[in-house]
Amino acid sequence: MIKDQKDSLFLLIKTLTKSEKRQFKLYVGRIEGNQDAKFLNLFNFLDKAVRYNEKDILSTGIVKKQQLANVKAHLYKQILISLKLNPLHQNIRSQVREQTEFATILYHKGLYKQSLKLLDKAKELALNHEEKSLVYEVVELEKLIESQYITRSIESRADDLIAQSNAVSDLNVIAGKLSNLSLKLYSIILKSGYVKNDEEKTQVLTYFENNLPDFDIKSLGFREKLWLYNSNLWLSFLIQDFAACYKYSKKWVELFQDFPKMITLNPVWYLKGNQYLLESLFYIQDHKRFEAVLEELEANILSKSFPKDDNIEGLVFLYLNTDKLNLCFMKGLFEEGLALVDGILKGIKRYRNRIDEHHVMVFYYKIASLHFCVGNNKECIRFLNFIISNKSLSMREDLMCFSRILSLFAHYDAGMDYHLETQLKSTYKFLIKMNELNEVQTEIINFLKQLPDIYPHDLKSAFQTTLEKLKNYEDDPFERRAFLYLDIISWLESKIHNKPVNQIIRNKFLNRTAQD
Repeated sequence: MIKDQKDSLFLLIKTLTKSEKRQFKLYVGRIEGNQDAKFLNLFNFLDKAVRYNEKDILSTGIVKKQQLANVKAHLYKQILISLKLNPLHQNIRSQVREQTEFATILYHKGLYKQSLKLLDKAKELALNHEEKSLVYEVVELEKLIESQYITRSIESRADDLIAQSNAVSDLNVIAGKLSNLSLKLYSIILKSGYVKNDEEKTQVLTYFENNLPDFDIKSLGFREKLWLYNSNLWLSFLIQDFAACYKYSKKWVELFQDFPKMITLNPVWYLKGNQYLLESLFYIQDHKRFEAVLEELEANILSKSFPKDDNIEGLVFLYLNTDKLNLCFMKGLFEEGLALVDGILKGIKRYRNRIDEHHVMVFYYKIASLHFCVGNNKECIRFLNFIISNKSLSMREDLMCFSRILSLFAHYDAGMDYHLETQLKSTYKFLIKMNELNEVQTEIINFLKQLPDIYPHDLKSAFQTTLEKLKNYEDDPFERRAFLYLDIISWLESKIHNKPVNQIIRNKFLNRTAQD
């Protein structure tokens, strides 16, 4: 039986570098008898294999069918142990945990003072790097040793440990509540997108206020502030307060500037903070700051001190290409955006197992939008079909909805409107089902319904009427989200003035910059 190539063991082996494979073989080779072990033979076979195929494995005689699951599990564990020993995969957290493990061994051997000495070093290292959950573990072990054995420590030792434990525990509780709040808000925006009305906005604000813990901002450290800004950022995105999005994403990035050593320890959070800052600047259409932040981010990523691993490599591909596309949209340079597409599609294939399905679909939507703006409507439809036909995508219902709406416009522009009525009904039903039908979408659907019956000489007037209706919603806090996905205003203007959409958007950008 040929299994999906997402077999965990197979994927892990395929991510290993040459040096990691060499280290693994040296690691297992240290134990006599491992050279001919089943798990090592399986490793060598899978390393050379192009795809995972159980039939091929069993045909080699390396392992019997009933043994395969156990051998795979053992091999998976041995690879992880080998990677753990690799200096490239060791960081402050692993160092603190290692010191704590050594201290525990010393404690069990009755060497209490040596154990406490190691714990003190581990605690200082964790404190210096804002790893308060690890600090708490260390302090609890110190308390255990102090409470069970007479170590003749300094007189105030007990009080110091109690005070330290309480302080760290309180901050950990605050961080935990803030991280829970952030995660819940993030799950809402992934599932449903932005709030659609006052009722939803009130629900989100009430949830935020009820779950925001009490704190003194002066007592918060790096980690607590990070979760605080994160929570406020997601709230701002949900209620479409993009000025607030900019405010909190900027605070997020500035936090790393205040604690530069945290970039090395938390590179993913650093990348995410910059990405949300760039996304906020995209929404408020501040291209100058956008370009400055992007330039600085790229310079930092390319610096020798910036951490590099498989996960970061995938995120850098995702974020930088998203930002470059957004800059092209902002400036109306769609041909430049299309020049990036081949590289993006190759990257999607290369990093497929490191990028979630949602972000792949967002890429497809942006690529479809590029093609739509330059008049490549059939290519636009092709990429939108990847989204529309995706039955497994349960997140970002708004993305699914606007893909269907953009597809309607692309079909109309391509002259493929012979099934437009059927598509309209299908899209309308889908929007109702998803509870996504707002005023802008209703106007768009009604307009498209009328199009086949409008005489050619009346078209320009119909476009003008619809444009005037839609412009009333541009500043509406709950309706403007539609214009974030689909620049219907520019499309209508292109029809009225008989100019390409990309030219209309480019001229708007040039007019804005001339006024700055």
